[in-house]
Amino acid sequence: QVQLVESGGGLVQAGVSLRLSCAASGRTFSSYAMGWFRQAPGKEREFVARIKWSGGRTYYADSVKGRFTISEDSAKITVYLQMNSLNPGDPAVYYCSLNVDSMDYWGKGTLVTVSS
Repeated sequence: QVQLVESGGGLVQAGVSLRLSCAASGRTFSSYAMGWFRQAPGKEREFVARIKWSGGRTYYADSVKGRFTISEDSAKITVYLQMNSLNPGDPAVYYCSLNVDSMDYWGKGTLVTVSS
């Protein structure tokens, strides 16, 4: 059973940085992608960033490009989201995702709150 466990959320002031982590476990992975989505209250879940393990190609939503950086530690099967210059548009529950063998798996989410 694939499991994704996020950590690193919390309450921060606007302009401050925060790093989220997501560790995957449960089976052997190869040729997969991991990413982050977020969902603010009253809004639909939206794409934030994605990284492909093979080659490490990254993708970002326009709203976070230049501020957020996704990276991975393949030995730990862990993906990170470094979030800089957090602003009032960023608070949400952030969900980790794993796409492998045409299946999508999700973590339970970690809450990020930004105070002005």
